[in-house]
Amino acid sequence: MELLRLGPIGHEIPAVRHDGVYFDLRPLTDEIDPNFFASDGIDRTRTALEAGELAELDRAGEMRLGAPLTRPSAIVCVGMNYAAHAREAGAEPPERPVIFFKMPSTISGPTDLIELPPSATKADWEVELGVVIGTQTFRVASAEEGLDHVAGYVLANDLSERRLQIEESGGQWSKGKNLPGFTPLGPWISPAAEVDPGDLRLRSWVNGEARQDSTTSDLIFSVGEIVFQLSQAMAFEPGDVILTGTPQGVAMSGKYPYLADGDVVELEIEGLGRHRQVVAATD
Repeated sequence: MELLRLGPIGHEIPAVRHDGVYFDLRPLTDEIDPNFFASDGIDRTRTALEAGELAELDRAGEMRLGAPLTRPSAIVCVGMNYAAHAREAGAEPPERPVIFFKMPSTISGPTDLIELPPSATKADWEVELGVVIGTQTFRVASAEEGLDHVAGYVLANDLSERRLQIEESGGQWSKGKNLPGFTPLGPWISPAAEVDPGDLRLRSWVNGEARQDSTTSDLIFSVGEIVFQLSQAMAFEPGDVILTGTPQGVAMSGKYPYLADGDVVELEIEGLGRHRQVVAATD
């Protein structure tokens, strides 16, 4: 089962794909948003599918893929969560999760343009496993319990503007992370029960050339550990998103050029789909 939002920007409709067939979710919900997750939307969707209560969605395969959720109250990100990526950034692997925030306005679809304003001279790609929180989450007792609060998983591109992030940051990474559209998500959310977050292959390419290739088994802090540790300091709401970090192979390493007008960025996590984004310089 895969949760999606389909249609033009600002007019997406909720849908679910099951065994390759698209179904209209509007009898259950107007949106895949915090209210959907807070009201057991995934379980209600599964029940409706089993009961045959959802109609097939005509021409769904021809529709634009939007981000598969909207309006989270927070996007919380973990930095340097792969040891090799920490080293390529010139840092030692952290002893505690390194945290920064992204605004909901950064969310875009998995095939939308990456628009770079003139200030974005060092734009970088980052393939990441995204975690969607399903219930109110505060001070969970263990990493194992942390996993119980996860509704699903999604492929994310944690786009970063390194000049703003590092050279003009004032010591805070978020400044380089929050340009509009800098968190492409999708193409779908897979329910947590259908995904093993500890062993997923992540890959990225730029203009067809391989950049990143790793697995979530190399995470310094696992998904459950991330939820456990962060929940000691912050309260999550249903529909919130946690990005779990990126492996080595980004432009900041010095091995590759930063993104430029016309570049094509592709990302993939096994079982969670694929992105294809074209970079467009803007005035």
